[in-house]
Amino acid sequence: MFKKMTCLISLVLLLVQFQNASAQIFWSDGGPDHLWSTIANWGSETIPTDVDAVSIDSPDNTHCEIQDGITAECETLRVGNSGATTNLDISGGSLTAAGAYVGVDNSSGHGILNISGGLFSSGALQLGWRGIGTLNMTGGTIELSGNLIVPGLTGTGTVNLNGGTINASDLRLTSDLGSLDITIGTLILNGDDTATIQTNIDNGRLTAYDGQGTLNVDYDVTNAGKTTLTATPLLKPNPIDGGSLSPGQVELSWTLPDELIPGMPVTVDVYFTDDLEALKQFTDPDAIRIVTNQSVSSVVVQTQPKTRYYWAVDTYYGPDFIPVYGPTFTFFTDNQPPTVQFEKDLVTTWLTDGTVDVNLDATVIDDGIGLYSVAWSVVSEPNEGTTVISDTAAEDTVVSLSALGQYVLQLEADDGEYTGSHTVTINVFADGCEAAKSLPGFQLIPGDINEDCIVNELDLAILEEHWLEGNALEFSQ
Repeated sequence: MFKKMTCLISLVLLLVQFQNASAQIFWSDGGPDHLWSTIANWGSETIPTDVDAVSIDSPDNTHCEIQDGITAECETLRVGNSGATTNLDISGGSLTAAGAYVGVDNSSGHGILNISGGLFSSGALQLGWRGIGTLNMTGGTIELSGNLIVPGLTGTGTVNLNGGTINASDLRLTSDLGSLDITIGTLILNGDDTATIQTNIDNGRLTAYDGQGTLNVDYDVTNAGKTTLTATPLLKPNPIDGGSLSPGQVELSWTLPDELIPGMPVTVDVYFTDDLEALKQFTDPDAIRIVTNQSVSSVVVQTQPKTRYYWAVDTYYGPDFIPVYGPTFTFFTDNQPPTVQFEKDLVTTWLTDGTVDVNLDATVIDDGIGLYSVAWSVVSEPNEGTTVISDTAAEDTVVSLSALGQYVLQLEADDGEYTGSHTVTINVFADGCEAAKSLPGFQLIPGDINEDCIVNELDLAILEEHWLEGNALEFSQ
């Protein structure tokens, strides 16, 4: 009887588990768009939730998209199987999964994860489980509570970190079928992973600018308790790769490599365009070439506002040499936010007759024609309402303070499109001596017995009061 009851209970539990088991929801791409949030794109009557396994495996060359305003979630994410090439594009919004596989079971299935913005959160991310998995990242953030594994098992995995940030517990480049290349992106790993990183650099699985750059690796410097990886291109381009600058005339500059043959100068071809495909496809190089086989290290170009530009430098080590094709650099031209600077970021002062006036000298740098406004505000103060700013709309102003403690004030500059701000900290003490004592490296003057920052009769009186006193052993016998 007891055995029958045990079997019955086990059967009931199994049925309950089966009924509560998460369903696998397949992507159909049958809706009017490619959005994750469109029900008609799924082979179910609902959009996936955090208990649903998701499979984006077909049709071939499909694109599932997550954009601004879309909050997506699933239990397990699978991208790329069934011999098809499938894409998951995240340009905004967010996607949260317990675990993720890109390039799953079919060896000819190719899963591609494209991230240009937004947030992707998962446990582990495995690229190339048994298939082909590719991560192309140009922006946004990946947050992994587990490991980034490339490849996952027997497949092929590739990470092109061309922007954005990946945070992971660990990086596992498990075979020569896995690779990670960094350009302007950042990889952050928990703990000290520098030894493993160096091993992967040495075996060629971890590269910078496809071999034309150097990897910058630090532990506990950029991020406390973590290993941070960035990359620097060998040509040291200016503007910095991935940067933003004001439109108009821009000087492109680079560092010429050393001569391979003494007396034979290195020359370059330089290509510049706002059409990335023109540079990638290279169907009409003459249309985008701005320097032809010259030994120069800079050139001036004209740029327009709010435009992303791409440029590349190909290097010749001799007249009969084929070029060494350089990586593609990019920058964005835009109105730059005003920059606020202070003569001093930290001011130390004291009260006289219960108050003190502090001159605040600020400088605002703007790339426009000077049409900006400024506004002072109080971030924090010892007693609310004790800060009086004489003119909150002037760069240089006077602030009156009447309470002891720390004040933090902010100046914000607004050019009509962007704002820039900076804070100044003011420490107010009871008198000049207490103010002086707060400064780094302060030392009392020899003879300042009462520590009031002056040697005078009061110190002498204390000295005389204790004249011939001693605390050596012979005085206590």
